[in-house]
Amino acid sequence: HTFGGAGEAWTRVAQNLWYTTDGVFGRPVEVVGRTVLIYVVLGAILQSAGAGAVLLRVAFAITGRLAGGPAHAAIVGSAMFGTMSGAAVANVVSTGVFTIPVIKKVGFSPRFAGGVEAAASTGGQITPPVMGAVAFLMADLTGIPYLYIIVAAAIPALMYYLSLFTIVSLEAKRKKIAPIPREDRVKLTLNDGIKSIAFFVPLMVIVGVLLTGRTPQNAGVYAAASAFVLSLILFPEFRHPRKWLEALIDAGRASATLMIVVAAIGFVIGVVNMTGIGLWFAERVLSFSGQELGFALVMVMLASLVLGMGVPTGAAYLIIGIVLGPAIAKLGVPLVAAHLFVLYFGVMSSVTPPVALSAFAAAPIAGAGPMETGWAAVKLAAAGFIIPFVFVFHTDILLIVEGATIYGAAWAVLAFVFTTWGLGTGIIGWDADDLPAWQRVLRIITGILCLFTDWRVALAAAAALVAMTILQRVRSRSVALE
Repeated sequence: HTFGGAGEAWTRVAQNLWYTTDGVFGRPVEVVGRTVLIYVVLGAILQSAGAGAVLLRVAFAITGRLAGGPAHAAIVGSAMFGTMSGAAVANVVSTGVFTIPVIKKVGFSPRFAGGVEAAASTGGQITPPVMGAVAFLMADLTGIPYLYIIVAAAIPALMYYLSLFTIVSLEAKRKKIAPIPREDRVKLTLNDGIKSIAFFVPLMVIVGVLLTGRTPQNAGVYAAASAFVLSLILFPEFRHPRKWLEALIDAGRASATLMIVVAAIGFVIGVVNMTGIGLWFAERVLSFSGQELGFALVMVMLASLVLGMGVPTGAAYLIIGIVLGPAIAKLGVPLVAAHLFVLYFGVMSSVTPPVALSAFAAAPIAGAGPMETGWAAVKLAAAGFIIPFVFVFHTDILLIVEGATIYGAAWAVLAFVFTTWGLGTGIIGWDADDLPAWQRVLRIITGILCLFTDWRVALAAAAALVAMTILQRVRSRSVALE
């Protein structure tokens, strides 16, 4: 009775869940069947053709000069393919078998190597233009045009990977890992450059078709067709019908799993709508938080992490968006910011113990324990837990919200750069030399304070962070001279 569902006859419940569009065969199944599945096919074609291996070669070549190059290559490769694959765990398994051993070989610990792959693969789910197919679900659920959503998600995704790059670089310097020797670096050939077209052209086709005003599913069909034709031309092994069958089987398995999960989500949605538990939960969050936005966001964050654990990204977003989205929207947060907020934490649940699926998938490949890999992934993906608060309090960074300005977005990005430095050095415990515990804590705190909307607090925190950095560099140089 507390949830408002008492007194419902089982016949009405069954009818509502099975014979209306408010249950199993509701909007989620419709959206996935109409829009998402073609992108699953697109990812399967590219994977079967061998585009993933080419992307990794490109990533290794781009990052070879950096300290800890293989770890950066894993980030770049997983980001590019993760946005298409739609599944963080599948991305970990498919790219991790190549990247994790190389990351370990240059000197990173097994748990760190697994954590890098898990964090990078998970980030693909928040990276436009496909965002693991969640962008299409969000467009349907919110009524916001798909193009607007990917524009809003662009800068936050770049910020996530900027932070990941920074933390990997700091760890590489702390462990004194040098760049890969010139003679051992991957050297791109003309053939690699040509084959990479099979990945980049479909992405451009998606954006180009959408800009003409066509639907996302229309863009997906054109992208899949272009990927198939280019794969036939550029990958000789893909010309055998056996490869086509392999791609179809992979797509079929992924689609069947996704449809089963989404159909099950239909039960949840039907029950939520019948009982009113979604509105009840939103009201309880608002009541418990006393209309205090910051406290309400923390509660929604924790609930999103719990609800998203062990659930594929698309399904996690549907559950969380329907139940928790209204709670944030009622506090005056723009709709796109509210839904991106819950999406981020649904995605981050993939690296958050105790049910960190991405990290658990990476652990056996890395030869590390699941929990220690999970906690390593959490440290690496720390920005993913901060960025959602950034675009709630600094909505300019989403670009499409009413009143957004380029100056506001630039201010938010600059503030996040300071935050990244504070978090990165504090988490890794290194800045030209090992940092004492008190300074690590202080750097993390000041880094977070840089994001405050009160510019006086933000500037004071940034100044303190700069001062600590300069003093640490001076102290390190003095010790080296002695």
